[in-house]
Amino acid sequence: MRKYLIWSIALLLFFLLLGTFLVWSEREGTRFPFSFGLDLVGGTELVYRADTSRIEDVDSAMATLKEVIERRINIFGVSEPLVQTESAGLVSGNRDERLIVGLPGITDIDRAIELIGRTPVLEFRLAHPDVEEILKTNPNASPDKLFVTTGLSGRYLSRARVEFNPTTGAAVIGLEFNKDGGELFAQITREHKGEILAILLDGAILSTPVIVDEISNGKAQITGSFTPEEAKNLVRNLNYGALPVPITLATSQTMGATLGEIALNSGVRAGIVGLVILSLFLIFWYRLPGLISVVALVFYIILSLVIFKLIPVTLSAAGLAGFILSIGMAVDANVLIFERMKEELKKNKSISEALHEGFSRAWLSIRDSNISSIITAIVLFWLGTSAVKGFALTLGIGVIISMFTAITVSRTFLFVIVPTTDTRVKRFLFSNGFQK
Repeated sequence: MRKYLIWSIALLLFFLLLGTFLVWSEREGTRFPFSFGLDLVGGTELVYRADTSRIEDVDSAMATLKEVIERRINIFGVSEPLVQTESAGLVSGNRDERLIVGLPGITDIDRAIELIGRTPVLEFRLAHPDVEEILKTNPNASPDKLFVTTGLSGRYLSRARVEFNPTTGAAVIGLEFNKDGGELFAQITREHKGEILAILLDGAILSTPVIVDEISNGKAQITGSFTPEEAKNLVRNLNYGALPVPITLATSQTMGATLGEIALNSGVRAGIVGLVILSLFLIFWYRLPGLISVVALVFYIILSLVIFKLIPVTLSAAGLAGFILSIGMAVDANVLIFERMKEELKKNKSISEALHEGFSRAWLSIRDSNISSIITAIVLFWLGTSAVKGFALTLGIGVIISMFTAITVSRTFLFVIVPTTDTRVKRFLFSNGFQK
């Protein structure tokens, strides 16, 4: 009993601190405000036009472009940038590929463009068979006329790093391709020995090395007059994700919320009403244990909101729905425990014995049901779009926290108040439903 009393006091102090932080963090100018999605608070929409004129597999390139931009904006996948691609002119044959990027809560267009960043387009091209003739007739010919595409570009890049020439000490860029890129690089160097393989960045020629022999290890170097700082910046941008196709900003606009303040207020109101109804039901049906479960549920909400702030999790309409749904799911474990307690009390066991048996025997069902919910959330987060990821993330976090509050908080508080002796009144307070 003494042990549980100490733990109860510690938990109360812990959640009191979390609640204080939650209130404090809502002040203007703090570091931990709630993040809301584009559909709730508006933001900026940027439309980019992709140049796919030299790309054979356009669909694959656009899918990669979407993934790269999404990764650059949100490396952890929780701020829910609304990134999508669209094609126009499919009937006429003149495809106009576009990338649409929605950035929640950002109304400064210059800031939005900065978030996307200027990602370098890396290409490896072979010299045109008639390059000498072209230069004779046009000494200022563009790289597009001097070199032909090989299909090897930054989309195949696995990683980039800063290296230094052991002889001169000059900074160079070391590149390492993924499996497909390494195979393509090996094929190019095997079939074009003695030819120039130019390395271009954003259409500018960086170096024009001659292929001496096949390179089968999937590694290459970009040499040039880089300062260490320039090399470091270039490596950083390449590692963020080299674009498979060049993009140019076509249009930009600041948007109001599509659901806006009404949807946000409605969602919050629905959560509060649901919490009140759920609390009344728990107290009416499960009596004193139900009251403890309501306290645990309040702690669950506080802890969830604090975690949402600290990660941070962007709450879109879907994410808000996932959180509200998780509030109802958070009492599942308590219901299983209390129903199991009822069965033990029917066997004329003492309240203390029934409580211990209830937690012990309900644990396997609680574990299995929550694991299945967590697996579902993981699959949705892994395979879903940005909006679905928001729903899956809030749901998954909610399930994990609910296990903690149900097993730890409820159990600790109940073991503090469990009576050592049974009376008719005490058995009534710890029974449920219409049972006396």
